[in-house]
This record gives sequence, structure tokens and C-alpha cells, in this order.
Amino acid sequence: MAATTPLTPSTGNIPTVSPAQAAPALSATSAVPKTRVVAVVGIIAVVLIGLNLRAGITSAAALFHDLQQVLGYGALVASILPSIPLLCFAVAGMGTSWLTRRVGVEKAIAIALALLAGGLLVRGIPVTGALLGGTVLAMSGLAVCNVAMPSFIREHYSERTSMMTGLYTFTMSGGATFAAVVSVPLAQELGSPSIGLAAWGLLGVAALLGFLPVVLHTHRKATKTDRPRVSMWPLLRTRLGLLITAIFTFQAFLAYAVMSWFAYILTSQGLSPSESGLQFGVMQLVSVAAGMILLAFGSRPGMLRPALYLASSSTLLAIAAMVWLPTSLAVVPAVLFGFGLGIFPLVLVIISRSGRSTAETTALSTIAQSLGYLIAAIGPFGMGLLHSATGGWVLPLSLLSIVAVALMVTCHLLTSKRTATKTGPRTA
Repeated sequence: MAATTPLTPSTGNIPTVSPAQAAPALSATSAVPKTRVVAVVGIIAVVLIGLNLRAGITSAAALFHDLQQVLGYGALVASILPSIPLLCFAVAGMGTSWLTRRVGVEKAIAIALALLAGGLLVRGIPVTGALLGGTVLAMSGLAVCNVAMPSFIREHYSERTSMMTGLYTFTMSGGATFAAVVSVPLAQELGSPSIGLAAWGLLGVAALLGFLPVVLHTHRKATKTDRPRVSMWPLLRTRLGLLITAIFTFQAFLAYAVMSWFAYILTSQGLSPSESGLQFGVMQLVSVAAGMILLAFGSRPGMLRPALYLASSSTLLAIAAMVWLPTSLAVVPAVLFGFGLGIFPLVLVIISRSGRSTAETTALSTIAQSLGYLIAAIGPFGMGLLHSATGGWVLPLSLLSIVAVALMVTCHLLTSKRTATKTGPRTA
């Protein structure tokens, strides 16, 4: 079968492609909103949803230490809790296509927002079971939104996809940063980490209420797409399929391990919860700027490989800084980790540029994200177990350093001239 042009630095004209281009059309095409009022309501809804899609994760990460102290759960629960979002991303993400074909993109998002808001509110019950159950509900809703929102943007704002996707991703990062910084002071003000965690459910309720007018305006039955579906699993037998899955897996492994445990590590090393949350916020804020910088840099001819090297090496340096630098210099690993997290938009661009057809690109994206998140769930869980077994953070951070090196090697292989797609579309 014919091969497409490999992703190499020499072929580097990689445009700034929105994440929406990597998402499949999951329901029948709907018209662009006819009135300015509807368009504005839709934009507000996109902003509110974007604010929610990481706040539920980063708010909990900043409070993990306090939650364990108050609820009294053991090391096993402490290790499982950070892994729940990734497991939900893998499992619920796989089922999103089925849901959107049954009820349509808009109703699927509304259902997801209801799950998200309900799950976040349930976490306010100061019982370990409620914390776990609420997290599963909330993260399942979040997973559906992750997959369905790019399709919603493309369907309703087809002429402004880049602008709307940029707004969506910016508010998503902004919500994550705001939640990371505010969660600890908010919990202290409310007198309970559980109540502080549940407060973010109100933001989910606001997103649901803001999105309902869009659902009512676009009320219709979803229909199945007539486009051929490409079988995902054979793509793993190709060099490109393996490398794209690997780069997504390694970056997700590192990102969620760091986001889950960074504040906890700093607190356990003597930093106050408020200061740890602040450094976590610094990391998130830097990641927003880094993503924009790396995307602009990596889109230049021949600059993709250096951009990937820069991001992956920053993560490796951040891990070393966590081990060797005193906590008084916690801002150093925070900045370095933040810059390393900026690799994510580059990975989305690589996925969107791969495959000989939209169907093949979608299949690559689905297999990379589903397997990637599933394997990446080992990161937060494994770090927690290693910390419990050793009583320190050197071994868990050593594990992360190995993954960071693997990410650098994958970046090198993925941008080599040998890498090209060798699979053609296969209809299911």
C-alpha cells in the first residue's frame, strides 16, 4: 500500500491545526446558528464547558493530601484516586461514538455535563465511598465531553473552527490553573476539603444550564455517518501507529502522574498546602504559554523535532530538580514541568497530520488516546504504590525519568525519515 509523507523535521510545514480536526463527525451536520443570540449563547456554553473540563481534576489534585488526612483512607485509595480520570477517559471515551450516534452530539454533551456536575457535588459527602463514586461519575462525564466537544464546535462553527477551538482550549487550561490555585484557600474558607471539592460542582451546573438552550435549539435525532470506518487495531502493526500511540501514552503518563502528585510531593517535603497549590498553579499557567510557544515554534519548517526535544527534555530536567533541589526552589521544577506539559498540542497536531484519510486519522486518534490513557493510568497509581512501599519519592521520580527518556526516544523516531503510514483504510 502507498505510504504518505513522513513526519520529519525536513517536511516541517505543519500548520496550526485545531484539535477539532482530529475528532470524527459523530452526528448529522447541523446548521450554523441562525441568530446572533443563539451564536452568543453557544459561545458562552463553550466557555463554561471549557472551564469545567480540567477544574475537576486539578482541584482534587491540590486537595489530595488534606482529603486523606480528613477522610482517613489508606495508601491503596490514595493510589487509585489519581488514576480514575485516566481510566474513565479510556473506557468512557470509547463509548462516546455510540452515545452520540444514539442521541446526537448536543444531547450527549448535556448528559455528560449532568454526570460531571452530579459527580462533583457527590464528592462533597465526607465519606471515602462518595469521593470515589463521585469521581467516577464526574470523570465519565468529562471523558464524553473531551471526545464530543471538538465535533460540536466543527458542526456549529464550521467557519470559525480554529477560533472556537482556541477559545475552548484556552478556557480549559485557564479553568485548570484557577482551580489549582484557588482550591486550597477555598477549602480552608469553607472549613472542609470535601465541601471545597464539591463547590466546583456549581461550575458544572452553570455549564449545564448554559448549554440547555443550545440543546433545545438544535433538537433533532442523530443519524449515523455514511463515511467508512477504519479498523483501529491493525494500525498498531504499523510503525506510525505504534509511535503515535507511544508518544501519546508517554506524554499522558508523565502529565497525569505529575498533575496528580506534584502538590502532594511538595507538601510531604515540608511546603504548606497553600504554597504547594500555588506552585501547582504556576505549573499549569506555564503549560498554557508553553503550549502556544511550542506549537508556533514546531510549526515552522524543520522545527518539529527540536520542539519535541525541548518539551521532553524540560520534563526530564524537572524530575531531576524535584530530586536534587530544596523545596524553597520549588518554582524551578514547577516551571520546567509546565513547559514539558506544553508538548500536548504538538501531539494533537501530529495525530491530525497522520493518515491518508479522515477516517484513518480518526482511527489513529482513537486508538492512541484510548490505549494511551489506559496505560497512563499506571502512572499516578504506580507512583502512589512506590511511595507507600519506600516511604520516599526518589524511586517514584526515577520511574518518571525512565518514561521521560522513552518519550525523548519516541520523539526522535517519530520525526525520522523512516516513519510513514503503511496502512490503508479498512472499512469495518
